[in-house]
Amino acid sequence: MKQVASLVDAYLNIETTGISCLFNYITVVGIYVVNGNNSEITQLVGRQVTVGNLLGATKGVSDIYTYNGNRFAIPFIRYSLGINPVNLAGHHDLIYDCWRCNLYGGLKKVERQLNIPRQLQSITGYEAVQLWYKYLQDEDHEALSTLLEYNKEDLINLRALREILAASPG
Repeated sequence: MKQVASLVDAYLNIETTGISCLFNYITVVGIYVVNGNNSEITQLVGRQVTVGNLLGATKGVSDIYTYNGNRFAIPFIRYSLGINPVNLAGHHDLIYDCWRCNLYGGLKKVERQLNIPRQLQSITGYEAVQLWYKYLQDEDHEALSTLLEYNKEDLINLRALREILAASPG
């Protein structure tokens, strides 16, 4: 993938209570907005996951990057909030660039193949769900903090992945 300059990029990642947008719900929407040398991470949690907050967090964004977003985050947001984030800005799903470079699997597997570091290596999507329920049921703010850090690492690593893919031939 060749890098194309845009005004403001955003990296979007969600956490949910499961894999079905029909039976599960969004727990966290993470948005990492990068505007030149300035960047900001916004994480909408629980009841903060609203159309207005998502629109506010993506205001001025020209391109949104996801990993497997076409099959997961985008349908979840569309079903849960009734808006299509693809209509907010251009959307680019990095999974297809990975496939063109013979990189297959989930984001964590691709990160390992490309030596993109991750602090919370032991946490999986399943454990992210458990962290949410631990926060809800036990008011465990440490569990929420860990979930938010996991989401933040996904966002930061999406940017790192995009930069590596942009630098690779092909």
